Amino acid sequence: MIIWNLFHARISSTHAILLLFLLHIFLFLVKQVVSGNLEYSTCDMGYLNSVLSSSSQVHAADDSPVSGGGLSQNGKFSYGYASSPGKRSSMEDFYETRIDGVDGEVVGLFGVFDGHGGARAAEYVKQNLFSNLISHPKFISDTKSAIADAYTHTDSEFLKSENNQNRDAGSTASTAILVGDRLLVANVGDSRAVICRGGNAIAVSRDHKPDQTDERQRIEDAGGFVMWAGTWRVGGVLAVSRAFGDRLLKQYVVADPEIQEEKVDSSLEFLILASDGLWDVVSNEEAVAMIKPIEDAEVAAKRLMKEAYQRGSSDNITCVVVRFLMNNQGSSSRNSSG
Repeated sequence: MIIWNLFHARISSTHAILLLFLLHIFLFLVKQVVSGNLEYSTCDMGYLNSVLSSSSQVHAADDSPVSGGGLSQNGKFSYGYASSPGKRSSMEDFYETRIDGVDGEVVGLFGVFDGHGGARAAEYVKQNLFSNLISHPKFISDTKSAIADAYTHTDSEFLKSENNQNRDAGSTASTAILVGDRLLVANVGDSRAVICRGGNAIAVSRDHKPDQTDERQRIEDAGGFVMWAGTWRVGGVLAVSRAFGDRLLKQYVVADPEIQEEKVDSSLEFLILASDGLWDVVSNEEAVAMIKPIEDAEVAAKRLMKEAYQRGSSDNITCVVVRFLMNNQGSSSRNSSG
């Protein structure tokens, strides 16, 4: 009887330790959600970096809303951006609007990067992804391969830089590259790219969510799992199935972009890149209809940002709009919208 009591006490003690461990994990996850980490969420505002245009870098240290825009030297496209913390106390969205010259080509590079677990990953991707891309030896000759390589390389380098960090950080990326008459859109995560072609809203990226059949299968094949914790999450933690960073989940949460190419012609009117702070409350069709009459790309981006806020978006809100200007009518189009 004494032996049985000792055995029972040891089992009870083991159960207590296990329950305490599970309680610790549960409280950690609750803390992430309460603090705004719905995608695994603090930091600096993104800023404009335009290499060949006349725009200079802008940084809002107080996390107030910022906006701006520009026009390509060849007059073929204009762009605008607007970014705000929204109702969040911290800012984890970054963006890039950049015009560069590569092998005699005027190249437009645009991106929205939505961080989670802090802003380290989003800031790193914003600062390094496009530089890695345009320095790729096949950037002009095989742009799709160059984009895929740049995503993978940037992710790998970020993870190396994170060796001494105690907390995981990650980021989405929705990017658009303009080279000649080609528009290449690449995406990881749930920031989204939508074009207006012939007056119609067309999604040119896919949100990467763990409950999608192919994404769930890929995660499970790699040894991971997807479970419900307020929403479907990888390992019960992360609400996107692809991202930069996220070292502890890297085996399952890859930074392999899906890439779609579109021809730039007279039917292509404009492109919207935005974080889920917009898309959570505004549909693709609504966004396109809302800014279709607005010729000034910056004004259009601000319109989307303000609408998302007014509709109660609970996240950071960042929007980039690129307008395609045929027959080199860039200057007159932009001035007429003033």
